[in-house]
Amino acid sequence: MKKALILLMAVMLIAPAMNAQKKAFTKKATTTVKTKTKAKTSTTKETKPYFIVISKKDLNLRVYKAEKGDTTLVQQFDACLSKNKGNKQRKGDMRTPESPAGKPFSITQIQDASTWKHDFKDGRGNIKAYGHWFLRLLTPGHSGIGIHGSTNNESSVPGRASEGCIRLRDADIITLKEKYAYVGMPVIIKGENEGLLPFEARLEQ
Repeated sequence: MKKALILLMAVMLIAPAMNAQKKAFTKKATTTVKTKTKAKTSTTKETKPYFIVISKKDLNLRVYKAEKGDTTLVQQFDACLSKNKGNKQRKGDMRTPESPAGKPFSITQIQDASTWKHDFKDGRGNIKAYGHWFLRLLTPGHSGIGIHGSTNNESSVPGRASEGCIRLRDADIITLKEKYAYVGMPVIIKGENEGLLPFEARLEQ
């Protein structure tokens, strides 16, 4: 009887401590789960400062960097534009589309074009023609326009010889893709009679 009484008293003393410890452990586990869940759902938005300006007048593609209220020129490439001058009106008119003022086009896809071929109807047949990358542009009203290399047509850069796309030298399209290009990148295409944009003019001074 005496042993039973001692055992009962021990249980009464230990039980509250065990319950307190259990509650503390449960609270800690719940806090840990919440912390992990919060860390998992949080995201950091990466800022992309680069944008492109293509000049039909000067036959070049410039990459600019906008940062802290300033704009700097970081790279310039020779470019080949469409055979015919003027803004694109319809498919097959051999013109490069021009972006409306204040509404730049944008890159929607960056595609591996190293095996892509095209028949220019010049007797050479279906040949590789796009370099390694095709930067597809969103040009409302027109499809199939992009910035790409000039495999088998490098002598056309700079110049006016494309069917509407913007050609760079093969080495230059690789540089553009690897160092600057991203999906969503703004692309301004100026008309033949359009000179330097205000921020470009300031950089020339």
